Amino acid sequence: MTGSVEQGTSQTHGNTRILHFLVRLPRSMEGVWPAFATPEGLAAWFTPADVLEPRLGGAVSLRGVGAGQVTAWDVDRVAEYTLEDGGRLRFHLERDGDAGCALRFTREFRGDGESEAAWRAIFERLIESVG
Repeated sequence: MTGSVEQGTSQTHGNTRILHFLVRLPRSMEGVWPAFATPEGLAAWFTPADVLEPRLGGAVSLRGVGAGQVTAWDVDRVAEYTLEDGGRLRFHLERDGDAGCALRFTREFRGDGESEAAWRAIFERLIESVG
């Protein structure tokens, strides 16, 4: 199984944009989880986490993205980071076949600073880092 970025949708609600992606990954949920839940994992494909307290209510600071807190934490399944600027990143893993998993990703932010194309490139790095 190879990884793929299968879907990307964008919605706008006032000044808030919401991006949704479905990314198929060639490893188990347990094998992929550290990519979203550890500073080393995030730095390998996305951005360094200067602070990441891996628990509900823990602090998080993602370099170049923002700081806030962990607002959902279900080990091997869901990590959600809500930022002080009102932005949010949600990583939701599901089983996908015998050996793979699917990431349902949501990015909520204000303004025009991010694009579907930029996130597609980021997810290609994720697929390479976990493959």
